[in-house]
Amino acid sequence: QVQLVESGGGLVQAGGSLRLSCAASKSGFSIMGWYRQAPGKQRELVAVVNAGGGTDYADSVKGRFTISRDNANNTVYLQMNSLKPEDTAVYYCYVDRRARGYWGQGTQVTVSS
Repeated sequence: QVQLVESGGGLVQAGGSLRLSCAASKSGFSIMGWYRQAPGKQRELVAVVNAGGGTDYADSVKGRFTISRDNANNTVYLQMNSLKPEDTAVYYCYVDRRARGYWGQGTQVTVSS
């Protein structure tokens, strides 16, 4: 079983920045990433990074968010800049290890206008 501990969410004004972190209890993830779910909406991909460092982003966050991973510490980060009210959601860490996916408990990000 993989345990994921997320941190870094909070309340920020539009145009501000936040950095999310997700620390995993094990190593060897093929995919590490972030999803989000706003009230009344489906969970959606925000950004993922593979073991080779390749990244993919939702169109809505390209140019504003940056995902990175620290394999030595089994941690994935999401740097969020130029935040908008529509970025308000619960952000979930996701990792894939040996063809199994694991979710974090979620961290709330609220962007005020």
